[in-house]
Amino acid sequence: ELNDSKQLDEKTRNQLRLEIEKCALSYAVASVDNWEIDRINILQASILAMHRAVDLLPLHPEFLIIDGNYFKPYTSLDHACIVRGDCKYFSIAAASVLAKTHRDAYMKQLAEEYPDYHWHKNKGYPTIKHRSVIIEKGLTPYHRQTFRVRDPRLDPIRIISPKL
Repeated sequence: ELNDSKQLDEKTRNQLRLEIEKCALSYAVASVDNWEIDRINILQASILAMHRAVDLLPLHPEFLIIDGNYFKPYTSLDHACIVRGDCKYFSIAAASVLAKTHRDAYMKQLAEEYPDYHWHKNKGYPTIKHRSVIIEKGLTPYHRQTFRVRDPRLDPIRIISPKL
């Protein structure tokens, strides 16, 4: 049942997350905020998050297998990039599930603070409804400033304040 996290429904992902967290020898999840993504780009931010996750691991790995075709070497650890690795290695599929469920939980938190943006449903992906709310209300402090909706009404970009 463990597979590419995007191919699993939310309920299955959440059930798998509990199993993975219970059974894994070691795991860590790390993130990069929207400001860092804007500064270094999404690919570099993904790699930075992976490096941070390695730093957080309670057990030190001897070798890293990476889902995808690019990774920056990290410390003295050897690594291999595996295209579609989440379909080939359980550890990559498990990492994918952990990353996706942690991100989805974060999106639900943002939805509580900014319900009009429907983050609990779109999980941060630029759906038509999400884009229309951005056009109407502007970007929140959690949106990437480099994200463009392709609408002239967003120039200059308005950033709305969090509700206190």
